Amino acid sequence: MDEKGCSRGTSATTYFAHSLPGEDERFWQPLPAHLLNVGAAAGAFASVFDAQMLATVQGWLHDLGKYTLPFQERLRGSPLRVDHSTHGARIIAQQRFGLAGQLLAYGIAGHHAGLANGQGEGERTALADRLRSADLPVLDPVWERDIALPDKLGLPSGFKFYGETRQQAKDRQPFQLAFLTRMLFSCLVDADFIDTERFYRQAENEPDHRNSGPPAPPLEALRSQLDSHLGQFKADSEVNRLRSDILRHVRQQAARDPGLFSLTVPTGGGKTLASLAFALDHAIAHGLRRVIFVIPFTSIVEQNAAVFRQALGPLGEAAVLEHHSAFVQADPPRDDPERYQSLEKLKLAMENWDAPIVVTTAVQFFESLFAAKPSQCRKLHNIAGSVVVLDEAQTMPLKLLRPCVAAIDELARNYRSSVVLCTATQPALEAPAFEGGLTDVRELTHEPTQLFRQLERVRVRHIGTLSDEALAEHMRSREQVLCIVNNRRHARAVYQAMADLPGARHLTTLMCAKHRSKVLAEVRQMLKEGLPCRLVSTSLIEAGVDVDFPTVLRAEAGLDSIAQAAGRCNREGRRALNASDVLVFATENEDWAPPPELKQYAQAAREVLRQCEDDPLLPEAIERYFSLLYWQKGSERLDEPNLMGQLRDSRPDSLPMETLAAKFRMIDSVQMPVIVPYDDDAKKVIDALTYAQGCAGLARKLQPYLVQLPRQGFDALYKAGAVISVTPEKWGDQFMVLAHEGLYDPHFGLSWDNPTLIRPDLLSW
Repeated sequence: MDEKGCSRGTSATTYFAHSLPGEDERFWQPLPAHLLNVGAAAGAFASVFDAQMLATVQGWLHDLGKYTLPFQERLRGSPLRVDHSTHGARIIAQQRFGLAGQLLAYGIAGHHAGLANGQGEGERTALADRLRSADLPVLDPVWERDIALPDKLGLPSGFKFYGETRQQAKDRQPFQLAFLTRMLFSCLVDADFIDTERFYRQAENEPDHRNSGPPAPPLEALRSQLDSHLGQFKADSEVNRLRSDILRHVRQQAARDPGLFSLTVPTGGGKTLASLAFALDHAIAHGLRRVIFVIPFTSIVEQNAAVFRQALGPLGEAAVLEHHSAFVQADPPRDDPERYQSLEKLKLAMENWDAPIVVTTAVQFFESLFAAKPSQCRKLHNIAGSVVVLDEAQTMPLKLLRPCVAAIDELARNYRSSVVLCTATQPALEAPAFEGGLTDVRELTHEPTQLFRQLERVRVRHIGTLSDEALAEHMRSREQVLCIVNNRRHARAVYQAMADLPGARHLTTLMCAKHRSKVLAEVRQMLKEGLPCRLVSTSLIEAGVDVDFPTVLRAEAGLDSIAQAAGRCNREGRRALNASDVLVFATENEDWAPPPELKQYAQAAREVLRQCEDDPLLPEAIERYFSLLYWQKGSERLDEPNLMGQLRDSRPDSLPMETLAAKFRMIDSVQMPVIVPYDDDAKKVIDALTYAQGCAGLARKLQPYLVQLPRQGFDALYKAGAVISVTPEKWGDQFMVLAHEGLYDPHFGLSWDNPTLIRPDLLSW
């Protein structure tokens, strides 16, 4: 080893994994060292789900094609493109290891470009075609001197196939094998990234960025801090006494065996901290590694993370990771599928979720579980051996509900994860009523129906159809009122109709999270002081936002949304029941009509509101609502892309890995993240991108300043020069910043629908 920690080459036949431009080859990274490092790290990651040897072998073989003279010449500056991934895939799939080898071949072949389909068409060349390719450089057999492969490989010990019958197991088996393929791929790409990064940082005498900040605290220390925080709470009201009882009972369940749980607590019942306390207790009791909170909306990720940091005291900052955006470059071009090599890998804003507590979105979580890109899959192995809390579990989209449920089941079945379905409106997802549903889901609260009756604080009633004028009059006639509508255009119109009134405020996802937090702080202060406060918002306010209004107006929606709206009314139980109204209304103006799917939710809600007029928010009514909703949709429309059907007909060598990723889209329209330089802190981080070596940490800091725009709106602003790339020669198009300060309004957020208003003199970035 030399003074930079790099092994020196000893002969002309030394093979290298990574080069250092301008440096003597003695300082380059030897190929055997990289392969063994990656194999060891990948194996350690996969040991959590008993797949250590599978991942180790995959790591050993992932760069096997670098044992070729053309690739070594590429490292020395040759422009020739060299496929270095297919050799390892071919050896493991065709020469030995059977089923396990077939699964590992996907990850080896795709560790740069991403997972391809086993057979058939796709953007990437199918694995079968790659394995048949004759256009590969000659592989030096010296690799067998450096890599000693085992005699056999099999599925992880204890791997459990789904279902009680042979047919159920056969139907779900391809899904489970695809899931395992993706989990192993995650171990590989994370290990590869870490070893590559470590080599280049050592070569530059830079510290490993993973060790540059405070160390992540152990879960036991976090629980101690949480206990101190919870010890400050006083059961000084009936609501707080019930919250204390809920917390105590839920924590008493932590010793139960890992698996599937439900936490059914009325909105305002303290489920956020109760779920954190259970998760930490349960993880410590069973040797699980971290807690992952999956939040339905980007808009409240920052808020929940802030609650956790506050509860965890001085350890919170180092313990809690927010991850809800996707600063990721596009796929490599088809004519250069292995573009991401060496230093290029370090330019991707990838997260690997190695923090003790991760707060992410349902979109980020579930789309990653079906993803094909290395940047999206890198974190997946860290879900294994974790407690996953699905906050507002009922918000999983109907069109993808069956594959989402299958993924939840698989995490608990084979990856040592405990999954908690945490909500006031528990979806009816258990088998056999729900096809392919969950089994052995254990409730953490005691007698949920009785609990809901004890925490009843509002009256819910439908008040018919309102014109725009009638809705505006409702807002004018009340000094403290919250109105929740179904789209941003309607919210803006309601605000404009009352903007002249005291305490008028507006919330929308066109505001960055920092801006929304500022508005909510103003709202809470006005409510606390008894001042006029008239807030109109989209549904972003319904999940976890701690506000307490005497009256809530809710445009027709699903019963789960109505229940969430009710949680913003008389939240602390300080008002009389008959003075706390949740008023559901239909809109007369067709401009505000909900989309077709939301109409289905509203139709089912109207039926249950009619049948259960006295107690429409009790668990029995909610179960009736979801059963009706699923029946109306039909089983096949709970998996509109037919992902489970496509998998059912697949063999291990024809898994549609790329197709799954392309078709699993929780949001139909493509959303593009734009950074808003909202305050000085945002501007400092944007400036820092120009000289930073890595970008993951900065991407994390920029998340509170993002606004997601539809593709057409983003393109319009980009063409007008109102959105520009930050240091494109360094980061490509990962970081797009709003360069026109006049397009961000203090009341409405980012305007994108009329780029003709852009003034060149306001292009400030």
